[in-house]
Formats: sequence, C-alpha cells, structure tokens
Amino acid sequence: MNLRDIKKDIEYFIGEFIDDCTLFVAINPGKDASEVNNIISEAVDLYNDLRDKINNAPKTERKKKETVTRKNRVNLAPYFDGIRKEMIEKLDELSEKLSTAISKQA
Repeated sequence: MNLRDIKKDIEYFIGEFIDDCTLFVAINPGKDASEVNNIISEAVDLYNDLRDKINNAPKTERKKKETVTRKNRVNLAPYFDGIRKEMIEKLDELSEKLSTAISKQA
C-alpha cells in the first residue's frame, strides 16, 4: 500500500458516491433534492477530512544528520489502513442515508 493508492481510492470511491447522488437528482427533477444535497455535502466533507489526515500523516522523528533507513523509518501502514477503514465505514453510513432519502421520496 502506498500513499498514491490510498489517495486514488479516496477520490474514486467518494467521487462515485457523489455521482450516484447527482444521478438520482438528475433522473428525478420533480422530487425534493435538499436531503440529497445535504448528503453530498457530507461526502465532500468526508473527502476533505480524509485528505487532510493523509497529508498530515505522522512524520519520522530523527536527528538532523541521520539518514532514513529501513530500521529507523516509521511504519505508516496501520495509520493508512485506519483511514481506509474509516472511509469505508463513513461511506456505508452515507449510503444508508441516501437509501433512506430515496425511499422517502418514492
């Protein structure tokens, strides 16, 4: 797992969710879209929050002249796995909200 992959995953999955929301609004123009728009706002907030967490990942603490080696490098895999897990859990919650909003409108 590298940093580029997790950034792409966040962009792809949240982007696809937002596309699904906008598709519902576009297909159903006569229905109230305010609840779906709130869900889209939450998805955008999730995207921004996750990107901030990635961009502010813990840094390696070392002396100025010490070079980074395999032995003294910080293992960030668990940190990024936690971010990926958070993304999946929050997208599931947003999907449930979207399903509820759609079923109310039907």
